[in-house]
Amino acid sequence: MQNLLLVFAWSGVWGIQLDAAVFVDDQERPNILWLSAEDIGPQLNCYGDPTAKTPAIDALAKKGTTYDYAWSNYPVCAPARTTIITGMYGSTCGAGNMRSMVRLPEGVDMFPAFLRQAGYYCTNNSKQDYNYLPNGNKPWDESSKKAHYRNRESGQPFFAVFNYTGTHESKIRVRPHDAVVDPAKVKLPAYWPDKPEVRQDWAQYYDNIQSLDVWVQDHLQQLEKSGLAENTVVVFFGDHGSGMPRHKRFAGDSGMRVPFVVHVPEKLKSLDPRYQVGGRSDRPVGFIDLAPTMLSVAGIAPKVYMQGHAFLGQHKTEAPKFLYGFRDRMDERPDCSRSIRDQRFIYVRNFMPHLPAGQELDYQMQTPTTATWKRMFDAGELNEVQSAFWKLHPAEELYDLVEDPEETKNLADDEAFAEILQKFRAELRRSHVEFGDLGLIPEVDLLAFAQQQKTSPRSAVERADLFPLEKIFDVANAISGAAGADQKVLVKSLADDVAVIRYWGLMGILFGGESSFQAHKPAVVRLVDDMSVGTKIIAAELLASFGDQAEREAALQSLLFYSDYRNSNALGAVAALNSIDRLGDKADSVRESLKLVPAVDPSFPRGKSYIKRMLEVTTK
Repeated sequence: MQNLLLVFAWSGVWGIQLDAAVFVDDQERPNILWLSAEDIGPQLNCYGDPTAKTPAIDALAKKGTTYDYAWSNYPVCAPARTTIITGMYGSTCGAGNMRSMVRLPEGVDMFPAFLRQAGYYCTNNSKQDYNYLPNGNKPWDESSKKAHYRNRESGQPFFAVFNYTGTHESKIRVRPHDAVVDPAKVKLPAYWPDKPEVRQDWAQYYDNIQSLDVWVQDHLQQLEKSGLAENTVVVFFGDHGSGMPRHKRFAGDSGMRVPFVVHVPEKLKSLDPRYQVGGRSDRPVGFIDLAPTMLSVAGIAPKVYMQGHAFLGQHKTEAPKFLYGFRDRMDERPDCSRSIRDQRFIYVRNFMPHLPAGQELDYQMQTPTTATWKRMFDAGELNEVQSAFWKLHPAEELYDLVEDPEETKNLADDEAFAEILQKFRAELRRSHVEFGDLGLIPEVDLLAFAQQQKTSPRSAVERADLFPLEKIFDVANAISGAAGADQKVLVKSLADDVAVIRYWGLMGILFGGESSFQAHKPAVVRLVDDMSVGTKIIAAELLASFGDQAEREAALQSLLFYSDYRNSNALGAVAALNSIDRLGDKADSVRESLKLVPAVDPSFPRGKSYIKRMLEVTTK
C-alpha cells in the first residue's frame, strides 16, 4: 500500500477548497496517459468485431479492462469534450449544443487544472474543442501538437492526452483511397442501403481504425522505452460513435457507445483491488465519470459539482444504474432528444417530433453514404427500416439492445414492455431535474439571459421565476408526447407567466399542424409580440404557415428581422433561418432580402458557418 499524506489547500485562483490526498513521493504517484480516437464506435476485435486488424489495441485489452457499457453522453465532439473536461453534463451548463461557446459556471474549472495544482504536468496533444469560452485559468502546461510528457520536470507525475484524428468523419470520405479491408466483405447494418459508396465508406472506416492501431502501438512503445509503463494508468477510448450517419450525432446507442479500455499496472493495483488483467466490466461508464475518476486516481477528492462517479482510485463509488445521453443542436440544425440506457434497454425521448433524426446538416451530407441514402429516400427506393432515419422521429423509442442491437424495432408501443417504458420515463424526469438540464429552454433566450447577466447559462437554475426547470419539463413532456399534445396543458401554457412555458405551448401547436393553429390562433397572434425571441420565432413560423395573406407577410418580415444576428444573437439567427427553411415556398417573398443578411457574427467565431449555411439553404 502506498503511503499517503493528506494535504488541505486553499486556492485563491479557483476560490474553492481543494482537499487532495497527495502521494508523498512524486515518483510513486500514478501517471495517466489518455489515448483518444475521434469518431469510432466499438467496432474492434476486443468488442467482437474482427473486421479491422488491431493487435495493439487487442494487446492493451488483454492486459487491461474492457468496459462493455461505455457512453460518450453526447454523440458529437464538442459537447462530449465539454462533459469530459468539467465533469458536468454540457446541457446542465448551456453547453450541450454544438459549438455553443458559453462561460464556465462560477466555481467550475477544467479538471486538469486541479491536477496541475496537485503537482501534475498536464499536456494535451492537441484537440480541445470545448464549448466553453476561456476563463483565464490554465488547465494545461502545454496544449499543442508538440505537447508531450517528456517535457516535464524530472520525477514529476504527468497527465498526458494524445488525440488521433485519422478516424474522424472527414477521413472516411477522402478519395482516392487504397483499400485494405475489402468493401465487398464488410457487414452493413440493416438501416443502410447496400450500395457501393456505402460499402466503401464503411470499409474505409475500418481501414482508418487499422491506422489508429499503429498509432496506439507507437505511444505504448514510447511509454515502455521511457521506463514509465509500470507506473502509468493507460486509458483508450473513442470520443463518440463512428463518423457514419446514424452513428455520429444520433441519440441512440450507435451514436453514444464507444470503446473504452483501461490498463492499470500491477504496481498500481490498489487503485482498484478488484481489477483483473484481461477482464471485462459491466459497470456503466460515461464521459461524465472521467473527471472524478482521474482526480481519484491522483488521490484528489472529486469536486462537489461533478455529476459523475469515480470508477478507480481511493474515491471510487458504487456504479450508477443508468447511462444518460443528450442530443441538442447539431451544427446548424436545432433538436432536443434525451437517452437513457441500462445493461439491456435504451430509451430515447424526442422532444421535437416534428423533426427527423436525419436532418440535412451540411457537414454530414458531404459523406457519400449520407448523400446516397437521402437521395434514395427521396426517390422512394428504401424499405421501412432504411427510411426511418429520414422520417419524423417518434416521441418515444425503446429498444432491446440484446435482441435488437441495431435499434430497428421500437418497443415503445408494445404493452409487453409498458413497465420498462414507465421505469425509463420516471428516470428521465428524475435525472432531468437533478442534473438541472437546460436543454428545453430555447437556446437564443438562454444565451441572451447569460449575456445580459454577464454570467454562465448555468445561473439559470437559480432563477426559478424565469426558468422553473421541473415545470418546464412537465409541460414540454405533456405537449410533445406520443399521443399528441395534452390540450389542457397546452391552453394553460399559452397564457403562462413564464416565457419558456409559452414557447412550449406554441411548440405544441406547431406539432399539431393547421388544425391546432386554427383552434389557438388568437394566442399565436398575441405571442408574436412576446418578450422571448424564441417564442416570437415560433409564433411567426405558425402565422407564416397558416395565417391569412397579411399575417403571413408580417410574420415573414419578423423572421427576416431575427435572421440578422444583430437583432438577437447568432443562435436566434440560426433558429429563425430554420423556421424559414421549414416554410418552403411559403417564404419565397423574403428570399431576395435574405441575401442582404450578414452571414458571420464575429462574436460567435466557432459557429459562424451555421448562419452562412442556413442562408445558403434558404436563398436557393
